[in-house]
Amino acid sequence: MASPIESTHSSHAAAAGGSAKADVRRLSVAPAAGEETTERDPDGAWLRYGDLAFWLYWGIHASCLLALFTGVGALEIALCVGFFWLRMFGITGGYHRYFAHRAYRTGRVFQFLLAALGCSAVQKGPLWWAGGHRRHHRYSDQPGDMHSPREGLWYAHQAWIFDDRWSETEVDRIADFARYPELVWLNRYHFVPPIALGAFCFAVGGWSGFLWGFSISTVLLWHSTYTINSLAHRFGSVRYDTGDDSRNNLWLALLTLGEGWHNNHHRYMAAARNGFFWWEIDVTWYTLRVLEKLGIVWSLRTPPASLIDPERRPAG
Repeated sequence: MASPIESTHSSHAAAAGGSAKADVRRLSVAPAAGEETTERDPDGAWLRYGDLAFWLYWGIHASCLLALFTGVGALEIALCVGFFWLRMFGITGGYHRYFAHRAYRTGRVFQFLLAALGCSAVQKGPLWWAGGHRRHHRYSDQPGDMHSPREGLWYAHQAWIFDDRWSETEVDRIADFARYPELVWLNRYHFVPPIALGAFCFAVGGWSGFLWGFSISTVLLWHSTYTINSLAHRFGSVRYDTGDDSRNNLWLALLTLGEGWHNNHHRYMAAARNGFFWWEIDVTWYTLRVLEKLGIVWSLRTPPASLIDPERRPAG
């Protein structure tokens, strides 16, 4: 079988631990039957506007203060809460468990919808996110990890997203999905779904609808998902010796639809469920089970029984 991508590499020296990061900007996507192979840039022009991204990020934070003047009602709360949880699933069930870990299977149409929903969370494109997450597992809490708290809690929580070492899509790590032209397009134009979401919120609720449904919801979503990179590697219990600092944390699991069972996840990252036991609440897993019953997803992977023995504890 032909390789799904061909890429050119030029190494950059990374600041932390002397690790190197490959510069993989252009790829040749292996086409589906009947399609022609075309060269695509997975990041597009976005990387040339790093300063713009920085100011947009903090501008969205600052815009939340305007809600003090626009007021809030039932519609605004519904938009905020609804799009918080919907987009959280786009990250947990889409970007994370599907694209990063291939923990289940689905069709090409729903795959695209998952990617678009993940993009609407304003955390860049599916190839960038999932490729970077695969890097995280490869170097978890070691030199080369994108967001280890060993580099500082602030860095792990959000400063890493402005580090130029991690700005480009590592398509060599995400070759299995980089073969789909529509995902490459979404990765380049990841700002389209957020713009559409913001326009929808404004259309149904005016400026107050936009502020609560988009700005406030997005900021809450950002910092909730970031806690898995930062707090879930600092606070909580350790069931398994995974060789890193991952922790299980009930409160973070409730906040992030099950991602807080992070030590479990690092024990067996390919599972579609992070809550290994019935008492470990994992809403993403429950949602995937419903989608499985509807025939939308299938082949949900679960951890082998030999790996989830509750009596297994790290030495010491």
